[in-house]
Amino acid sequence: MSTIRGARDRARDEVTAAIKDEARRQLAADGAAKLSLRAVARELGMVSSALYRYFPSRDDLLTELIIDAYDEVGSAAEQALAAAHAADNLGRWTATCSGVRRWAHARPHEYALIYGSPVPGYVAPQRTVGPASRVALALISVATDAHESGGIALPPVSDGLRPEARRVTEQLALRLPPEVTAALIAAWAQLFGLISFELFGQFNNVVEERDEFFLHAARRLGENVGLLPGR
Repeated sequence: MSTIRGARDRARDEVTAAIKDEARRQLAADGAAKLSLRAVARELGMVSSALYRYFPSRDDLLTELIIDAYDEVGSAAEQALAAAHAADNLGRWTATCSGVRRWAHARPHEYALIYGSPVPGYVAPQRTVGPASRVALALISVATDAHESGGIALPPVSDGLRPEARRVTEQLALRLPPEVTAALIAAWAQLFGLISFELFGQFNNVVEERDEFFLHAARRLGENVGLLPGR
Protein backbone atom coordinates (compact mmCIF):
# COMPACT_ATOMS: atom_id res chain seq x y z
CA MET A 1 0.00 0.00 0.00
CA SER A 2 2.79 2.43 0.86
CA THR A 3 4.41 1.74 -2.54
CA ILE A 4 1.17 2.61 -4.34
CA ARG A 5 0.72 5.75 -2.23
CA GLY A 6 4.31 6.79 -2.95
CA ALA A 7 3.77 6.36 -6.69
CA ARG A 8 0.59 8.40 -6.52
CA ASP A 9 2.35 11.16 -4.59
CA ARG A 10 5.17 11.26 -7.13
CA ALA A 11 2.69 11.40 -10.00
CA ARG A 12 0.80 14.23 -8.31
CA ASP A 13 4.05 16.12 -7.71
CA GLU A 14 4.99 15.73 -11.38
CA VAL A 15 1.64 17.02 -12.59
CA THR A 16 1.74 19.91 -10.11
CA ALA A 17 5.21 20.87 -11.35
CA ALA A 18 4.05 20.71 -14.97
CA ILE A 19 1.08 22.97 -14.19
CA LYS A 20 3.34 25.51 -12.50
CA ASP A 21 5.85 25.42 -15.36
CA GLU A 22 3.13 26.09 -17.92
CA ALA A 23 1.68 28.85 -15.73
CA ARG A 24 5.13 30.48 -15.57
CA ARG A 25 5.38 30.28 -19.34
CA GLN A 26 2.05 32.08 -19.59
CA LEU A 27 3.25 34.70 -17.09
CA ALA A 28 6.21 35.39 -19.35
CA ALA A 29 4.03 35.59 -22.46
CA ASP A 30 0.92 37.40 -21.24
CA GLY A 31 1.42 38.61 -17.66
CA ALA A 32 -0.19 37.49 -14.42
CA ALA A 33 -3.49 39.27 -15.03
CA LYS A 34 -4.22 37.01 -18.02
CA LEU A 35 -3.30 33.74 -16.34
CA SER A 36 -6.07 31.22 -17.05
CA LEU A 37 -6.55 27.74 -15.64
CA ARG A 38 -8.39 26.72 -18.80
CA ALA A 39 -5.47 27.87 -20.95
CA VAL A 40 -3.00 26.01 -18.74
CA ALA A 41 -5.11 22.85 -18.94
CA ARG A 42 -5.41 23.16 -22.73
CA GLU A 43 -1.66 23.50 -23.20
CA LEU A 44 -1.04 20.46 -21.01
CA GLY A 45 -3.70 18.37 -22.77
CA MET A 46 -5.81 18.17 -19.61
CA VAL A 47 -9.50 18.75 -19.16
CA SER A 48 -10.23 21.73 -16.88
CA SER A 49 -11.99 19.57 -14.30
CA ALA A 50 -8.80 17.51 -13.83
CA LEU A 51 -6.66 20.62 -13.30
CA TYR A 52 -9.11 21.94 -10.71
CA ARG A 53 -8.28 18.93 -8.53
CA TYR A 54 -4.76 20.40 -8.22
CA PHE A 55 -5.64 24.09 -8.09
CA PRO A 56 -9.31 24.90 -7.37
CA SER A 57 -8.99 28.46 -8.71
CA ARG A 58 -6.66 30.81 -10.55
CA ASP A 59 -5.88 32.52 -7.26
CA ASP A 60 -4.78 29.22 -5.70
CA LEU A 61 -2.33 28.72 -8.57
CA LEU A 62 -1.14 32.33 -8.34
CA THR A 63 -0.53 31.92 -4.62
CA GLU A 64 1.67 28.88 -5.19
CA LEU A 65 3.64 30.71 -7.88
CA ILE A 66 4.06 33.71 -5.59
CA ILE A 67 5.24 31.57 -2.67
CA ASP A 68 7.70 29.76 -4.95
CA ALA A 69 9.07 33.08 -6.23
CA TYR A 70 9.46 34.55 -2.74
CA ASP A 71 11.20 31.39 -1.55
CA GLU A 72 13.55 31.42 -4.52
CA VAL A 73 14.59 35.05 -4.13
CA GLY A 74 14.86 34.55 -0.38
CA SER A 75 17.11 31.55 -0.91
CA ALA A 76 19.25 33.57 -3.35
CA ALA A 77 19.67 36.30 -0.74
CA GLU A 78 20.51 33.83 2.03
CA GLN A 79 23.05 31.94 -0.08
CA ALA A 80 24.78 35.16 -1.13
CA LEU A 81 24.91 36.26 2.51
CA ALA A 82 26.33 32.92 3.66
CA ALA A 83 29.09 33.10 1.04
CA ALA A 84 30.21 36.63 1.99
CA HIS A 85 33.13 37.41 4.29
CA ALA A 86 31.82 37.16 7.84
CA ALA A 87 33.93 40.04 9.20
CA ASP A 88 32.71 42.62 6.69
CA ASN A 89 29.09 43.54 7.37
CA LEU A 90 28.98 46.19 4.67
CA GLY A 91 30.31 43.61 2.23
CA ARG A 92 27.75 41.07 3.46
CA TRP A 93 24.98 43.61 2.87
CA THR A 94 26.17 44.36 -0.66
CA ALA A 95 26.54 40.65 -1.43
CA THR A 96 22.99 39.99 -0.25
CA CYS A 97 21.60 42.80 -2.42
CA SER A 98 23.58 41.47 -5.39
CA GLY A 99 22.15 37.99 -4.84
CA VAL A 100 18.63 39.40 -5.08
CA ARG A 101 19.54 41.28 -8.25
CA ARG A 102 21.06 38.19 -9.90
CA TRP A 103 17.90 36.22 -9.22
CA ALA A 104 15.75 39.02 -10.60
CA HIS A 105 17.75 39.08 -13.83
CA ALA A 106 17.50 35.30 -14.14
CA ARG A 107 13.75 35.20 -13.37
CA PRO A 108 12.34 38.58 -14.48
CA HIS A 109 8.77 37.40 -14.89
CA GLU A 110 8.65 35.85 -11.42
CA TYR A 111 10.21 39.05 -10.08
CA ALA A 112 7.46 41.06 -11.80
CA LEU A 113 4.84 38.77 -10.24
CA ILE A 114 5.94 39.58 -6.68
CA TYR A 115 7.38 43.08 -7.03
CA GLY A 116 5.58 44.47 -10.07
CA SER A 117 2.03 45.73 -10.50
CA PRO A 118 -0.60 44.00 -8.33
CA VAL A 119 -2.78 41.43 -10.08
CA PRO A 120 -6.33 42.88 -10.33
CA GLY A 121 -8.73 41.10 -7.99
CA TYR A 122 -6.07 39.00 -6.28
CA VAL A 123 -5.58 39.22 -2.51
CA ALA A 124 -2.53 37.41 -1.17
CA PRO A 125 -3.30 35.07 1.76
CA GLN A 126 -1.47 35.16 5.07
CA ARG A 127 0.73 32.19 4.17
CA THR A 128 2.63 34.32 1.66
CA VAL A 129 3.96 36.55 4.46
CA GLY A 130 6.68 34.18 5.69
CA PRO A 131 8.26 33.59 2.27
CA ALA A 132 7.92 37.31 1.46
CA SER A 133 9.92 38.19 4.56
CA ARG A 134 13.04 36.17 3.75
CA VAL A 135 14.98 38.90 1.91
CA ALA A 136 14.15 41.47 4.58
CA LEU A 137 15.20 39.04 7.33
CA ALA A 138 18.55 38.47 5.61
CA LEU A 139 19.18 42.21 5.53
CA ILE A 140 18.00 42.60 9.11
CA SER A 141 20.40 39.87 10.20
CA VAL A 142 23.34 41.82 8.76
CA ALA A 143 22.32 44.97 10.63
CA THR A 144 21.72 43.00 13.84
CA ASP A 145 25.13 41.32 13.65
CA ALA A 146 26.77 44.69 13.06
CA HIS A 147 24.93 46.33 15.94
CA GLU A 148 25.79 43.53 18.36
CA SER A 149 29.47 43.62 17.38
CA GLY A 150 29.74 47.42 17.56
CA GLY A 151 30.11 47.77 13.80
CA ILE A 152 27.25 50.17 13.21
CA ALA A 153 26.89 53.93 13.43
CA LEU A 154 23.43 55.16 14.33
CA PRO A 155 21.89 56.98 11.36
CA PRO A 156 19.99 60.21 12.01
CA VAL A 157 16.23 60.13 12.47
CA SER A 158 13.89 63.07 12.92
CA ASP A 159 12.03 63.60 16.18
CA GLY A 160 8.78 63.26 14.28
CA LEU A 161 9.70 59.83 12.92
CA ARG A 162 11.24 58.44 16.10
CA PRO A 163 7.93 57.21 17.68
CA GLU A 164 7.02 55.36 14.48
CA ALA A 165 10.50 53.85 14.24
CA ARG A 166 10.21 52.71 17.86
CA ARG A 167 6.75 51.22 17.22
CA VAL A 168 7.95 49.21 14.21
CA THR A 169 11.02 48.01 16.11
CA GLU A 170 8.82 46.73 18.94
CA GLN A 171 6.19 45.28 16.62
CA LEU A 172 8.78 43.26 14.71
CA ALA A 173 10.73 42.41 17.87
CA LEU A 174 13.96 43.65 16.31
CA ARG A 175 17.15 43.80 18.36
CA LEU A 176 18.03 47.14 16.84
CA PRO A 177 17.88 50.82 17.74
CA PRO A 178 14.86 52.58 16.21
CA GLU A 179 17.20 54.72 14.11
CA VAL A 180 18.49 51.62 12.35
CA THR A 181 14.99 50.22 11.86
CA ALA A 182 13.87 53.35 10.04
CA ALA A 183 16.92 53.30 7.79
CA LEU A 184 16.48 49.57 7.11
CA ILE A 185 12.91 50.00 5.91
CA ALA A 186 13.98 52.80 3.56
CA ALA A 187 16.92 50.75 2.25
CA TRP A 188 14.72 47.67 1.72
CA ALA A 189 12.30 49.69 -0.41
CA GLN A 190 15.12 51.42 -2.30
CA LEU A 191 16.79 48.10 -3.11
CA PHE A 192 13.74 46.87 -4.98
CA GLY A 193 13.31 50.28 -6.56
CA LEU A 194 16.81 50.01 -8.01
CA ILE A 195 16.19 46.51 -9.34
CA SER A 196 12.76 47.41 -10.74
CA PHE A 197 14.07 50.50 -12.52
CA GLU A 198 16.71 48.34 -14.18
CA LEU A 199 14.42 45.46 -15.14
CA PHE A 200 11.48 47.55 -16.28
CA GLY A 201 13.48 49.93 -18.45
CA GLN A 202 13.61 53.17 -16.47
CA PHE A 203 17.41 53.15 -16.65
CA ASN A 204 17.48 52.81 -20.44
CA ASN A 205 19.52 55.59 -22.05
CA VAL A 206 20.48 56.78 -18.56
CA VAL A 207 22.70 54.25 -16.78
CA GLU A 208 25.07 52.23 -18.95
CA GLU A 209 27.44 50.63 -16.42
CA ARG A 210 24.67 48.81 -14.61
CA ASP A 211 26.80 46.42 -12.53
CA GLU A 212 29.04 49.13 -11.14
CA PHE A 213 26.12 51.46 -10.54
CA PHE A 214 24.21 48.81 -8.61
CA LEU A 215 27.20 47.91 -6.42
CA HIS A 216 27.76 51.58 -5.65
CA ALA A 217 24.09 52.18 -4.84
CA ALA A 218 23.74 49.02 -2.74
CA ARG A 219 26.83 49.93 -0.74
CA ARG A 220 25.44 53.40 -0.12
CA LEU A 221 22.20 51.86 1.14
CA GLY A 222 24.22 49.83 3.63
CA GLU A 223 26.10 52.94 4.72
CA ASN A 224 22.78 54.73 5.20
CA VAL A 225 21.73 51.92 7.54
CA GLY A 226 24.91 52.65 9.51
CA LEU A 227 27.06 49.68 8.46
CA LEU A 228 30.78 50.26 8.69
CA PRO A 229 33.40 48.82 6.34
CA GLY A 230 35.10 45.63 7.52
CA ARG A 231 38.61 45.85 8.81
